[in-house]
Amino acid sequence: MFVGSGATLPVSDIDRAKSFYRDVLGLEPYEEQPNGSARYRVGDTMFMLYPSESAGTNRATAMGLQVEDIDAAVAELRSRGVEFQDLDFGDIRTVDGIVSLPGGARGGWFTDTEGNVIGVFQDG
Repeated sequence: MFVGSGATLPVSDIDRAKSFYRDVLGLEPYEEQPNGSARYRVGDTMFMLYPSESAGTNRATAMGLQVEDIDAAVAELRSRGVEFQDLDFGDIRTVDGIVSLPGGARGGWFTDTEGNVIGVFQDG
């Protein structure tokens, strides 16, 4: 039935967002539309940035990026100016921007220039 999936992220300033994804995250679009929308590939998945008046209104995780080494990924992203959020979910909370989950998975969250919450996760 389904053959793939991907996130769609609303942005208020498409040029600013594309600069962030290029300059900070190191991602280049593989396709762009006349309205400025851009599609990106990460491994076998894709996501799209698109202009929207609703940008920045979602406070939940909009997209997750899987990494092999969370500590190295967080350090590299911080060196590029990314600020990781400190969150408290009661029994589970981040320590220096990273949460350790039951089962061994670890992760952290930051926002892009448009207010989208992006998670970075390492499987347990």
